[in-house]
Amino acid sequence: MGVLSWHVASGQAGDVKLAGLNAVLALRYDDDEPGSPWSFYLLVDKRGDDGQRDALSEIFLGRLGGTPEDQFPWVWKASNLRGVRPAPIEIDHTPGRGWFRAGRAVTVRIDAPVEEGATVTCVIPGHHRPGRELRTDLIAVDEGGLGFRFEAVCGYESTFAYSSAEG
Repeated sequence: MGVLSWHVASGQAGDVKLAGLNAVLALRYDDDEPGSPWSFYLLVDKRGDDGQRDALSEIFLGRLGGTPEDQFPWVWKASNLRGVRPAPIEIDHTPGRGWFRAGRAVTVRIDAPVEEGATVTCVIPGHHRPGRELRTDLIAVDEGGLGFRFEAVCGYESTFAYSSAEG
């Protein structure tokens, strides 16, 4: 169970500008289930207009081409999309101390980086890029039947790049 967040620093989908918008994915998967299918909700920035929210949804659901199968496990593994909806999303990606919130449904607060030498990784998008393991203060989700709350568990931060162009 976990939550991923993205802030679009620059970019567009066709003529639709996406810079400044955010997205959050709340998820559950279990490696003990055959194929470890993902169940997830995608929350897209309420500040965007219909076209921007649709473009964010299509990108993060892997429907606009490019390389989502290299970056998004919920695209290349069995998955159960439980819903997509707009939400007011606030993100502070301050390295080692960030936080984000998607309305009342999702809250994540980072406590501190994990000391050097302690590595915990999985198929989280971004692990192929330089990043840092974190200790969280809180990860809380209450979205349409997907609910959990964790304190003092691991997290991971990195930059992220996506392009619809192959390669």
